[in-house]
Order: sequence, then C-alpha cells, then structure tokens
Amino acid sequence: MLIIPAVDIKGGRCVRLLQGRKDSETVFSDDPSLMAARWESEGAEILHVVDLDGAFERSPKNVEAIKGILDKVNIPIQLGGGLRTMDTISMYLDLGAARVILGTEAIRNPGIVEEACQAYPGRIIVGIDARGGMVAVDGWTETTEREAIDVAKSFETCDLAAIVFTDIDRDGMQTGPSIDQTRRLAESVSIPIIASGGVSNIDDIKSLLPLEAVGVQGVITGRALYSGALDLKKALRVCLKSD
Repeated sequence: MLIIPAVDIKGGRCVRLLQGRKDSETVFSDDPSLMAARWESEGAEILHVVDLDGAFERSPKNVEAIKGILDKVNIPIQLGGGLRTMDTISMYLDLGAARVILGTEAIRNPGIVEEACQAYPGRIIVGIDARGGMVAVDGWTETTEREAIDVAKSFETCDLAAIVFTDIDRDGMQTGPSIDQTRRLAESVSIPIIASGGVSNIDDIKSLLPLEAVGVQGVITGRALYSGALDLKKALRVCLKSD
C-alpha cells in the first residue's frame, strides 16, 4: 500500500486544516517545496498536493508554489484544488503533474471526467469527499444529497487512475480512518481507491492494510506526519512487510 504524504498549500504556505475549515489552519512551512522534498527524501513514492485556495475560490491560486514543488522533487505528484476546466487540467499535466484530481467539478459536471479521461487516460483521479456518507463539494462547504458509493459507481466506465475518498468528519482530526466506509466503497467499484482522512499513527496504517485485497491502493496522510505522530519511514517499512 502506498503511503502518500499530503502537501496542502494556502497563501503560498504549507498548511493543514481541521475538517477543511478555512479558519482552522496550522502553518507547517513557508516553503511547500521543502516539505515535499523532505517526504521524498524519507522514501515517499508519490505526493498528494492540494491548492486549498483554488478549492475554495474555484480556480488555480498557488501555481507558483506548485511549480516550485514540481521543480524540486522527482517523484510523481497528484494534484488537486481548483481544477474546473480542461485548460487547467492540461496546464498542470503539461507542467509535470503525474495525475490531477477533479473534485467538485466531477460531481457537478461528470462530462468533464469523461472528456479528461479520453484526453489523458489513466491520469485523472476523482476526489469524493463525504460527510456522513453524503458527498460534499466546493471545498467541503456544501453537502449534497448524493451518496458517495452512487457517485463512485457513476464513473465505472471512465479510465480513471483512482478515486480519492475522504471522510471529512475525520480529516485532520487524527481519530483513525473510516475503515468501514472505505471498505464499502472499494467493494462497490472496480476503480482503485485511495483512502484519506483520520490517520493518527502506525496502527491506523496497519488497520488499512487488509483493504488492499478489496482495491485500496494507498492512503493519504498529512497532520499525523507533520506532528510527528506518524513516522513515514516506519510506515513504509510496515507496508513493505505486508507485500
């Protein structure tokens, strides 16, 4: 299973939010590229980079900081936040992102997922963020009446790289990942799933490992790494032993 460090960017700095709230940020670095390089040096095989301002304001806002990361590291980057048009998708892939994540736009306009997958097969990820099992959009500020599993199933025919599934109630809270919801989602679709939200320590990584058998290929972790509650090198060793 891949352990995927998160590098969230707000105002050009590397931050973490609690449950996606703009007023709950903790700043971890004024230079996101240095944090990205740190995780690469500790063995990360891929990074999860999010333009938080882009997610809230619906268009790219931290392009220069993202360029800095792409210039600094050699491992693949999956990038999300503010991707609402094919032009933005193309821009980030041309800049060097390995994969891009469509969140709100995928929910509101699923046709763009089909178009993007046709243009860039295997390089598009759909981000499904859920609160109480119901999909949330627009930087988690609005909860819809659509169930996460139903939304995931609607993308079965697209050539997606993966679905990132985030349990908003647990994101940044270090209360443990949503094992049951993640398992249900993974068992419902053939698309690979990346879990996100709630990881607090090495035991949470161990609890996710059995889900590899049902299609969970990785887990994104942020606050636990930045606080030191989770040691990336140790987590990577645990995953290696499980292979």
